[in-house]
Amino acid sequence: MFKGLSNIAGMMKQAQEMQAKMTEVQESLKDLQVSGEAGGGMVKVIANGQQEIISCQIEPTLLESGDREVLEDLFVSAANAALANAKEAASEKMSEVTQGLNIPGLQDALSNFGK
Repeated sequence: MFKGLSNIAGMMKQAQEMQAKMTEVQESLKDLQVSGEAGGGMVKVIANGQQEIISCQIEPTLLESGDREVLEDLFVSAANAALANAKEAASEKMSEVTQGLNIPGLQDALSNFGK
């Protein structure tokens, strides 16, 4: 009976350590930067690991063309690519924290992180 309590105490300690590490990783995601590009690099969007857009760079020739619709489409594509890259990077960082833990459904939950 006491062996079972020891296992539970160990699991709780492990869960607390994992929670602290996950909080640390979530904070570090602010500093992680990923990019997404469209139009052969004419539009580049930078996002952080928390899936926030940080900046956008637009090739001056694209602005000079005056084709607003093309620019809008390229921005949306670049932003979606940057956010997808941010989501993937965040998922990888979170799975590093949980490596070695065999908790049912945990990997699925982490793959949905930030949705």
